[in-house]
Amino acid sequence: MLSSLPLPDARRIAYDEQIKQGEGPSSQGSEKMSSSTRVSIAIQASSEAAPTPPAWFGEAVLIAQYLRKHGVLTKISEGVRFARRRFGHYEIIDFLAVLFGYAISGERTLEAFYARLHPFAGPFMALFERDRLPSRSALSRFLAALTKEPIEALRTLFLDDLSSRPLSDEKQVGGLADRAGDEWIVFDLDGTREAARQRALPKTEDLPPVSRRLDEICAPGYTGRKRGEVVRTRTTVSQAHSYQWLGSFGNWGNGRYREELRQGLSAIRRYLTAYQLDPSHTLLRLDGQYGTGAVLADLAGFAFLTRGKEYTVLNYPQVQTRLHLPPDQFQQRPESQMVRNLYDCPDVPVGPEGVLCRVIVATHQASNKKSPVGVTREGVVYELFFTNLPQQAFTACDVVELYLHRGAFEPTLSDEDNEQDPDRWCSHSAWGQECWQVISQWIWNLRLELGHQLKPQALRTTEFAKALSETNEPEPPTCGYGKPTVAVAFKVGRFSGQDFTLQPDGTLCCPAHQKLFPHERRRETDGSLRVVYGASIRSCRPCSLREQCQWNGGTTAKPRQVSVLLHPVMIGSAPILWHDWGRRMHRHSCIHLLRYQRVEVQVESGNAPPAVALAPLSRAERAHYRLTWTQRLARNARSEAGGQVTIRLFGVPEHVAISLGWIAT
Repeated sequence: MLSSLPLPDARRIAYDEQIKQGEGPSSQGSEKMSSSTRVSIAIQASSEAAPTPPAWFGEAVLIAQYLRKHGVLTKISEGVRFARRRFGHYEIIDFLAVLFGYAISGERTLEAFYARLHPFAGPFMALFERDRLPSRSALSRFLAALTKEPIEALRTLFLDDLSSRPLSDEKQVGGLADRAGDEWIVFDLDGTREAARQRALPKTEDLPPVSRRLDEICAPGYTGRKRGEVVRTRTTVSQAHSYQWLGSFGNWGNGRYREELRQGLSAIRRYLTAYQLDPSHTLLRLDGQYGTGAVLADLAGFAFLTRGKEYTVLNYPQVQTRLHLPPDQFQQRPESQMVRNLYDCPDVPVGPEGVLCRVIVATHQASNKKSPVGVTREGVVYELFFTNLPQQAFTACDVVELYLHRGAFEPTLSDEDNEQDPDRWCSHSAWGQECWQVISQWIWNLRLELGHQLKPQALRTTEFAKALSETNEPEPPTCGYGKPTVAVAFKVGRFSGQDFTLQPDGTLCCPAHQKLFPHERRRETDGSLRVVYGASIRSCRPCSLREQCQWNGGTTAKPRQVSVLLHPVMIGSAPILWHDWGRRMHRHSCIHLLRYQRVEVQVESGNAPPAVALAPLSRAERAHYRLTWTQRLARNARSEAGGQVTIRLFGVPEHVAISLGWIAT
């Protein structure tokens, strides 16, 4: 703890003012003061510099100690190896320590981060058991030289560290309970794009070719708006109940979304293995760019839910037939006046590989403006949703609501941008940028863990959808309908309803190739919906097959009618429950714990190391062989000669200090 120091060169400025009764400027008629008022201000100034620790320094101390306690720094030093010249005596742990601090600080640029860290560079590196702080130029060269192998090793350690410590003592991970009582765990996969503005440069024969710094990391791609010329895409994977990140996979331009999807699925499988969870009850919510049959084939073994973009599915006969029948349900968001008609079409082949999935078609009337999603045909907007969730556990409305609940993923990405901004250009090389984004997500997860220790909280339960018995919605019933059925023959040799086939145009085709049109709908006592189709009397009287078709043989008094029954789907009546934690509370409790608390840093001058007799050289050292990994790591390791660093934090709860080993139990 630092004590107050004398100020030998201080100048003292004192200003005293005394207002006495009747003295000083006053207007006529003003009241006279009965007592004197004395104001004293003392200002001291000194030429001696005494920098204040940054506001984020206390959090950096907390997280660094947390990493040391769980052996993460040792695992990084031993498991992530990368060798290249011109790094001096620095190793990869030295540069990663800088990136850890940069992610914690929230500074907008590395230049601003180094400026704030410079007076406390020694104590900061001592937190990671290292000696000297790498310069900005050394960090830039390190990020530019990184290759795939050390980044993949870093990702492996990131996932291992994530799965080694559950957020709660009960080892809960959250979940979704469906109407049948089964539990699901939900993951969100989505991509973000960072655009880079590039000013136009002249291109003439007397000028050398244009060289852009971001050519190796960006490429032309879709930005949604005209915000830049080149972009970089980053696919992120998040656990939807705990808001933990599982990975970040980037590529230039529009990215390689199928390759990034496979990497994300691999990270999810490792997470499920660590927590011993069933992949068949794992639900993946994906962005609309994954809504093709080719991508759905990569999701084998998982339950999925995505917005479809293969609108050729609408031309399939079974889909067209279903669209001409009554809708299964109506769906409306509380904040919107738009009502969607939902049509549930199970077992529809999608894509060139014919992946069977449940297709839900949502329709609504088109407005004057072009719809941002879906396809518009004859004044009706059609939206597609692809899933393989069972009909017995999720209604069509449940599926659509569950997909639209992906909107909670967007605020998470927004929080990440506001607090850490991992999409900023930290390096002009692809793998250097990947390294920064992995470290950024690591800090996010560590803040969540520490936040759960600061404010332990049980899982909260939200009634995502009410029980079917509690809903008071208009017809049709909320459970939806199954496949249409017709009656069997009432006499041998007569046509039954099964001989009349549904057509894509919404009619029935009789054995004589005549059309029957729907003209009546009525509700049955068992909840099913009866749709009555009728033929024209002009078609039935001259028909040669009327004896097999009519009830009264050859007498054609009335045209033929056929009833199609839509029976309600047998589905569980339980409500859908969503179990999760708060999105911001735990993370912000860690960020603000020491942000406004006092931090005292004291560095004692180290003693000169005793003279040591030089040991004889080995033949390998004399031959200038390469240094071993242990020798390389020891070059910038902090020694006793560096002096003792004492950091005092205020405002740390006692149970947190005990868990970090700062207070003996």
